[in-house]
Amino acid sequence: MATDPKPARKRKPASKKAKKPVPKPVWYRRIDWRGQVLPWAKRGALGILGFVAFMVVVFAILNPVRTPYMLAERIRLGAIEHDWMAIENIAPAAARSVVAAEDANFCLHWGLDVAEIRKALDQGKRRGASTISQQTVKNVYLWQGRSWTRKAAEALLTPLVEAVWTKRRILEVYLNVVEFGEGVFGIEAAARHYFGVSSADLSPTQAARLAAILPDPKNRSASNPSSFVRSQASKILDGAATIEADGRAACFEIAAED
Repeated sequence: MATDPKPARKRKPASKKAKKPVPKPVWYRRIDWRGQVLPWAKRGALGILGFVAFMVVVFAILNPVRTPYMLAERIRLGAIEHDWMAIENIAPAAARSVVAAEDANFCLHWGLDVAEIRKALDQGKRRGASTISQQTVKNVYLWQGRSWTRKAAEALLTPLVEAVWTKRRILEVYLNVVEFGEGVFGIEAAARHYFGVSSADLSPTQAARLAAILPDPKNRSASNPSSFVRSQASKILDGAATIEADGRAACFEIAAED
């Protein structure tokens, strides 16, 4: 009588061997990360913060004769036009026109105009929420471009500059470092370049035209204005008169009257 074949034995699944941890390199094991590296990292961070604070205090007193962007343009073009002019020697109409054009609430905010930022985000604008304080920080301490790294550094530095500098000083530096044309930096060089006069002698119309070219200085002209620049200058004239009348120019004009 035939016997039934024996059932095949089920093979046990091979047991998974636990992976052995990869040993750390000898150099890694020899470093005391908590005792050596962390303290040095803290010192480095404090050193950077201290240097930044020092530079903020320095430029509250000393004039930043050249900015990183000026130096880059000087290398690219071979030469630039730039002459520093103290704010008390700049025509008041020029200061008011620039503020009216770029940051009408300059005297009311602490460096970041939150209301304008929200408005710009809601309307999908790429430009228009940056204050004069932010632009000053960018021009003096940082680099050009739209990277998030630069924007973050700008947002951190701006309140510090606002805390140390006066509004009048912020505007003075801005008027002296902002670009008014290819290789033309500062209100004094711009006044001479476009109109052949000192910034002290700018008329309200000339000042408004200079302010009108700031958003696109390489493609707009104050001395040979397009119909668009003329239209913008007319609006800026009205805006400058408005901020003078309603007190929004007081933070940078009071000292000039003393």
